[in-house]
Amino acid sequence: MSTKKKVVANKNGGVYFTAVFRKVPRGYIGFVEELPGANTQGKTLKETRENLNEAIALVLEANRTLAEEAIVGQKVIREPFLLAIA
Repeated sequence: MSTKKKVVANKNGGVYFTAVFRKVPRGYIGFVEELPGANTQGKTLKETRENLNEAIALVLEANRTLAEEAIVGQKVIREPFLLAIA
């Protein structure tokens, strides 16, 4: 049986992802299973969680920049998108 959790939206519109943390000799490393590239480290679990939040924001910002560069000069439709959870 899989112990993986699904991506779940909360009542406030946020989306939960699965963060994974591992103890290493100099603290912790952490990453988000559903978002490749969102990984970090910290001396404490608290610091690693805070750093992971920043890493997620940076990955999303970088992905947006890459997407914007890829569509320069093209006619596109841009709209907000709410992830529907089944």
